[in-house]
Amino acid sequence: MIGVCVVFLLLSFFVSLFFFWAQLILLIAFLLTLADYFFLFIITKKPSIKRNLSDRLSNGDVNKVTIRIRNKMKVSYDATVIDELPEQLQVRDFSMKTTLVANKDILLPYTIRPTERGNYEFGNIILYMQSALGLVSRRVTSTASKTVSVYPSYLQLRNYQLSAQGSVLNEKGSKSMRKLGHSMEFEQIKEYVTGDDFRSVNWKATARKGNLMVNNYTDEKSQQVYCIIDKGRLMKMPFNGLTLLDYAINSTLVLSHVCLQKQDKIGLITFANKMGTLIPASRNPVQRDKIIEFLYKQETGFLEPDFEMLYLQIRSKIKQRSLLILYTNMESLNGLKRQLPYLRSIARHHLLLVVFFENTELISLAHAEALNLEDVYVKTIAEKFNFEKRLIIKELQKYGIASVLSTPEALTINALNKYLELKKRQAI
Repeated sequence: MIGVCVVFLLLSFFVSLFFFWAQLILLIAFLLTLADYFFLFIITKKPSIKRNLSDRLSNGDVNKVTIRIRNKMKVSYDATVIDELPEQLQVRDFSMKTTLVANKDILLPYTIRPTERGNYEFGNIILYMQSALGLVSRRVTSTASKTVSVYPSYLQLRNYQLSAQGSVLNEKGSKSMRKLGHSMEFEQIKEYVTGDDFRSVNWKATARKGNLMVNNYTDEKSQQVYCIIDKGRLMKMPFNGLTLLDYAINSTLVLSHVCLQKQDKIGLITFANKMGTLIPASRNPVQRDKIIEFLYKQETGFLEPDFEMLYLQIRSKIKQRSLLILYTNMESLNGLKRQLPYLRSIARHHLLLVVFFENTELISLAHAEALNLEDVYVKTIAEKFNFEKRLIIKELQKYGIASVLSTPEALTINALNKYLELKKRQAI
């Protein structure tokens, strides 16, 4: 309408009659704007706006947030909704367009993926609403400031609920692991039935009862498992928005949940150049929550980890033979050789499983097509580093140390598979 008014004003320089029409159109536009303003700001009631989200978010996972808006009027409106997201997400242009239907609630869902642990500050919700005329826009601000905590990835626990059934899991299914040896945790004496192992016959009970009796055994329980997390400088490396430390923390959380389901005792140790957290192994129902609270606070440093100090702490604090799952990162064979004496010393008293990371960027470079001489050099160096990762596994196997080399994304499933494998083989 304003554009038509401008055109008529220009034409009025040549034909004076157009000046009257320009004034008339301008007057109509003013009256409509005034009516629109009166309708939006005087008659219209403010809609109620509320943000629904959990009090804590899961790090590295997709978390759902919902904005609920209730239109209290019998007229529909066009609206633009702006939610002030936490600064950690680095999203400055977030908005959603919608229509506020008369006398109805609308839900506007969206998702966020935090990549850092800590407190996230959500700000206000701003709503810009317009009537059918669209001449005036009214801003409605809802005070919805809220602080939520981003914890290690507790949402992954739901994906591995079946892991305690005794199968070794794959991403798309499960497979059975052949059981080696014989469990020696006695459960009961029962009468022999067809199919029972003759080697389990209890001859003393058979003589007393007069019927053939056998010993019944069950899987050993209450074994100690410690997750040890290296917080050194190499764990600061980022992959897909998360640091290697965050991947290790998320895997530890899932593993502790499964261990408690298997009725094993789970503990936690963190270290860098100094000792960090040490939670004694326990199968108390609150142990998992206790581990979550400690994992929430862990941060990486920029110094080399002290494996000698770790060995001394393990010798002094952990008296019973246990499964120690060490999350660390080794980029070269020379880096391993510096720490190998301490790893061998730990492995003499405990079952040690070293979990370290595969560099996916180096794998991409190694498989990239070489177009010039520089690409050949880069490809060769990348293949050399990837080959050293395999040499690290061979070197650890030489001294009877179990290992898992995994990409960061597959770390949880691979570490969990290895634990279930060792459990099934009764290696603990």
